[in-house]
Amino acid sequence: MQIGIGLATDIVVSGAVGSPKRMDYTLIGDGVNLASRLESACKYYGSRFLIAESTFKKLKGSYKIREIDEVIVQGRSLPVRIYEVLGYRTSTEPDIGIQEFEAARADYIAGNWDKAIARFWQVLARDPEDKVCTLYIDRCERLKALAPLKWNGVWALESK
Repeated sequence: MQIGIGLATDIVVSGAVGSPKRMDYTLIGDGVNLASRLESACKYYGSRFLIAESTFKKLKGSYKIREIDEVIVQGRSLPVRIYEVLGYRTSTEPDIGIQEFEAARADYIAGNWDKAIARFWQVLARDPEDKVCTLYIDRCERLKALAPLKWNGVWALESK
């Protein structure tokens, strides 16, 4: 069974909400909404565990994490950086796959579509199951055809 987990760190309001006939314990706040959007985005990215930048900055420990996108999610007007947690880091050695992915993303953000595509293919050669790379290759092909005048690397997620 595969599930997706979205996690965002923020201040929220929690408590019992409702009427005397029906009470529910709930959480309300921007962080809850963002975590929900990230959970939904797991399917889009083919990821199991996505975290917001707010969570990434508070992590302690050693994890294999890669920044996978900067997006505008539904219900927000400002972009948020999102990261994929790949596992626990067992060595101090740099992860070549993550470094190659970061270089490919840098080319993508800079609008160097052909170079980004080639680099994402290199990452896919290491891990053919990496859906994020396939997604980026498709994006680069679309953006190359559109030739956007103003490109800042931010993607708008259309689904909740």
